[in-house]
Amino acid sequence: MTGASAGKKYLGAVDLGGSKILSVVAQGDGRRLGEDRRPTDAEAGPDGVLERIVGSLEGALAKAGLGQGDLAAVGICSPGPCDIDAGVLSSAPNLPGWRDVPICRYLEERLGVPTRLENDANAAALGEHVYGAGRGCRHLIYMTVSTGIGGGLIIDGRLYRGATGVAGELGHMTIEPDGPLCGCGNRGCLEALVSGTAIAARGEEIVAQGGSALLAQEQGEVTAETVSRAADQGDIACQGVIRRAGYYLGIGLASYVNIFNPEVIIIGGGLAKVGDLLLAPARAEMEARAMREALKAVQLRPAELGDYDGVMGMVALLREGCP
Repeated sequence: MTGASAGKKYLGAVDLGGSKILSVVAQGDGRRLGEDRRPTDAEAGPDGVLERIVGSLEGALAKAGLGQGDLAAVGICSPGPCDIDAGVLSSAPNLPGWRDVPICRYLEERLGVPTRLENDANAAALGEHVYGAGRGCRHLIYMTVSTGIGGGLIIDGRLYRGATGVAGELGHMTIEPDGPLCGCGNRGCLEALVSGTAIAARGEEIVAQGGSALLAQEQGEVTAETVSRAADQGDIACQGVIRRAGYYLGIGLASYVNIFNPEVIIIGGGLAKVGDLLLAPARAEMEARAMREALKAVQLRPAELGDYDGVMGMVALLREGCP
């Protein structure tokens, strides 16, 4: 065997998304030995995607110089609600036909090792807590700001899931009761005001109103990325869109600070890469609105693990044997 000592056991972790599968093989200390990335091919349905997950794990093992017999356990994280005790993925955004899929049973039968399931935002929170920007902290909030807004909570050093496993839905705090419609069916959620989807919608409004010649010159549909790019090039209207999103984000952050009194709030996701144009107004609004005593403890930090936050969270979950 190459790449490892005979008899050793390793941890496999998979991040299942609507467009890509990322698998890693790692040691419990977090050292990644091999990885595999491939398209999800979601149109193949559950059976086809499950086979691709197995293939991706096998690819990661091969790159580590290992085989299936070297795995001690596998963890998989996915967006959407899941029954972690039963190992069933209840539903998944951008995965057509996925309804109550017994994903852990399937992988256990195919790979012959125990398998754990977790929501991707919870896994990301745990990954940053153990291996990333939250190392050494016992009370932290992880928030991903991208197409939507998700999050995870670490309370007293442990992942907090809530009574029915859906704690940490940070994007669905109501900020403006009569605000824009959110994908969850409510109005004025943080996600409807700050997410990439929300920024793109505001950008489309600006183009329709003739408020941004620079954005109108972009090829294809308006996205959060094109709005951000125009803002970087000095477009005043697009800069205003990003700053306004930061303002709303800060209102949400202040509420989280007051409710949870965290040491750290970690911001991840694609929109975090926008930088100070988004985060400076968010920080200012958070500091203006949060209670003074709660503010004494909290730091706002960027996520460190990038694409690996979910898989490293599953490595941490397997390593610790968390219930």
